[in-house]
Amino acid sequence: MSARLVARDVVLAVDRDDAYANLLLPARIREAGLSPADAGFATELAYGTLRWQGQHDALIADAAGRPVDEIDAETLATLRIGSHQLSRMRVPAHAAVHETVALLGRRNKGRLGFANAVLRRLSEEPWEQRLARIAERLGADERLALESSHPAWVLRALRRSLDREGATDELESLLAADNEPPAVQLVALPGLADPAELDLAPTASPLGRVAPGGDPARVPQVADGSWRVQDAGSQLAALTLTRARPVAAGERWLDLCAGPGGKAALLAAEAAVHGARLEANEVAPHRAKLVRDAVRSIDPRPDVVVGDGRRYGRGETEGAFDRVLLDAPCTGLGALRRRPEARWRKQPTDVPELAALQVELLEAAARAVRPGGLVAYVTCSPHLAETRAVVERASALGLEPVPTREVVATLSPGITLGDTGEAVQLWPHRNGTDAMFIQLLTPSR
Repeated sequence: MSARLVARDVVLAVDRDDAYANLLLPARIREAGLSPADAGFATELAYGTLRWQGQHDALIADAAGRPVDEIDAETLATLRIGSHQLSRMRVPAHAAVHETVALLGRRNKGRLGFANAVLRRLSEEPWEQRLARIAERLGADERLALESSHPAWVLRALRRSLDREGATDELESLLAADNEPPAVQLVALPGLADPAELDLAPTASPLGRVAPGGDPARVPQVADGSWRVQDAGSQLAALTLTRARPVAAGERWLDLCAGPGGKAALLAAEAAVHGARLEANEVAPHRAKLVRDAVRSIDPRPDVVVGDGRRYGRGETEGAFDRVLLDAPCTGLGALRRRPEARWRKQPTDVPELAALQVELLEAAARAVRPGGLVAYVTCSPHLAETRAVVERASALGLEPVPTREVVATLSPGITLGDTGEAVQLWPHRNGTDAMFIQLLTPSR
């Protein structure tokens, strides 16, 4: 299987099957047995295509003379990777056109001829010139959305969040940061590894390091499970809960929405060091399996259970936990560098339903935490409806804020924190992390 075919199939699966590129692409690269050079090409092509999909669709629609939703999924995915090679990769035009069209095979000559014609038209005019002509027909927000390859509704949501901090002028730098391929970051699991044992650049997390180039799975410490791939913002979200105060032996911790398991692994390692126990809950069985895989190197292993997190805090789980992490399901608008397809996956109509679920899960966390315990409410979204609006409900649930900014500033001296009162807002353009919202809460009665 060629690098182009791997990339095309990943782009197709994301569009057609709602697949997650960060999970699917490494598996497809291994299955195809790609060389390091071809794996790098496939990675740049797949992630780049997803990142700049808004531009590619505008270019394709212009060259095809029809909206992209009138093009079948396989042909559209093929055109998208062809457009990316022609516009943002140093691939000769003849190779980008010929090798990409060949991915469609010869079963349908009409489809083959259509794709060939569209890519040839794209190759005949500088893509910047074509894009500028398209942008001339748009309003200001839509033009910026096209230029930055973000849906306009996402752009407006990010602007509102920055505006609450008096930082609206940072919008374009945030959009640009979303489109920068992120550095792969590692975490040294406490009790299993020491961050100082690898001579690598530090990150914003005290346990984090920037991974060397190439496949991080080839790092021996990652292969043996003592280190994991994890963004520094995600690390800080877990460490804010575990290190906000000293841990007493015998504490019970709960990760309410644990999949796919990155924060659960760090929580479990921290718990094992201090004699605490973690229960990791996940509603989806296939994601619960990912959690079990993530914590396989921790001794003792945490309990991984499957079920709706909203059931907690009733019966025997009422007030049963000393610390609860609620890494709430969200739009994922803060992780667009790492999961570029998330910007195209959600719609503004998804936000109210997600916000309602977040409040219900916070209610469960409030019931499940013991008096004097801690709840960490976390999202990888800066959307106001998923951050401030949810924690503003906390007082009605019997929870009050804990000075989270002080905890994070102690964990990461010199970090730049958004102005969100007691809460913490991390931004990729300031700290090189995913955008994370973190608020510690404690029962008020």
